[in-house]
Amino acid sequence: MSSMSPHYHFNATYSGKRQAGPGENFPLLVGEMDSSGNLNAQCILLLAERIRAKAAFQTQQEKFQTWQFDSEYRGDSFTTTFTLGNPDIINESVIVVGHFLQSITQNLVLGGEMVYHRRPNEEGAILTLAGKYTTPQWIATLNIGRGGAHASYYHKANDQVQVGVEFEASTQSRETTFSFGYQLDIAQANMVFRGSLDSNWVVGGVLEKRLAPLPLTFALGAFMDHIKSKFQYGFSVTVC
Repeated sequence: MSSMSPHYHFNATYSGKRQAGPGENFPLLVGEMDSSGNLNAQCILLLAERIRAKAAFQTQQEKFQTWQFDSEYRGDSFTTTFTLGNPDIINESVIVVGHFLQSITQNLVLGGEMVYHRRPNEEGAILTLAGKYTTPQWIATLNIGRGGAHASYYHKANDQVQVGVEFEASTQSRETTFSFGYQLDIAQANMVFRGSLDSNWVVGGVLEKRLAPLPLTFALGAFMDHIKSKFQYGFSVTVC
C-alpha cells in the first residue's frame, strides 16, 4: 500500500525435499503476482551435486518483459556462472553474462564478470573485476569496471547490533549514491528491527515480531522518499 493507490502482492513458494546444504532445498519454485497482474517467477533446480540451474520470468500486463536462464558450477575453491538473458532470435538480441570467483585464501575471494549484449545496431561488452574479504566480524567487497564502482562494508558489532554501508558510482549516469543500514536483534522480545538511509533521502524501517509459541512472524514496514514526497507502508504475516 502507498500514498498513491493501494497495491497488493501475492507470493507463493514451493520447496522440495532434496537437500544440498543447510537451508538449500530443491526444487525451489517462487512466484509473486501483484494486483495489476504483473508476475515474477523463478524455478531453481539441482541438476547434479555441483550444478544448479535457474529460470526466471517477468511479465507486465500479460506481456513477457524478461526471461533469463542461469547455470552454476561450484568447485572446491571456485564458482562459475553462465547467464543467458532475453534471447530473441528474430530481432537478433541477447545478453550473455559470465561470472568467475576464485578463493585465494580462507578470507580473500577474487573474480570477475563479463557482460556481452547485442541489440539492433548496438553491440558491446563490459568487464568488471570483483573482490571480497571476509572475517568473523566484518565483510568488505569492491567491484570496479568501465560502468563504475561499487563498494560495501558490513560489520557485526555483537549478537544484537549489525551495521553496513554501501557506495556506488556510475560512469553512465554520472551519479553516486551512498546508503547506510543497521539491524537490531532483541532476542528477549523475539523482535528484529532493520533500518536504512541513503543519499537520496529515502528512509525506511521494518519491524519483525515472532508470535511464539505460534509458528507466525508479523512484520511492519514503512519507507519515506523525502525528495519525491512519497510514502509507502505495508505488513506481512509469515507462517513457518
